[in-house]
Amino acid sequence: MTIIHIVLFEFKPTTELELIQEVCKNMLALRHNCVHPRTNRPYIIESSGGRDNSPEGHQGGFSHGFVSHFANEQDRRYYIEEDPAHQAFVKSLDGIIQNVRVVDYEPGKY
Repeated sequence: MTIIHIVLFEFKPTTELELIQEVCKNMLALRHNCVHPRTNRPYIIESSGGRDNSPEGHQGGFSHGFVSHFANEQDRRYYIEEDPAHQAFVKSLDGIIQNVRVVDYEPGKY
């Protein structure tokens, strides 16, 4: 049961472009930096993301999106609740994120 984890960021208008780029780089680096305590290996199966370029106009202020794939509920739970690399990343967002949205789903499960 793969779990897809989608995160959307709306940065504060005062956030400099260089800092936004650093956040994006760090978000994508989590795929390699998040290591499972039992296996000592990265456990995020796949990740991607970048700046919005949709012409539809429904972004609602969100400018960047990221997608991560987890093999199971336990890995996602560890990522969200315990992983020190993820926790440090979240803390690094203090003061620069205006809004965030997270949607998770299992493919084909409605």
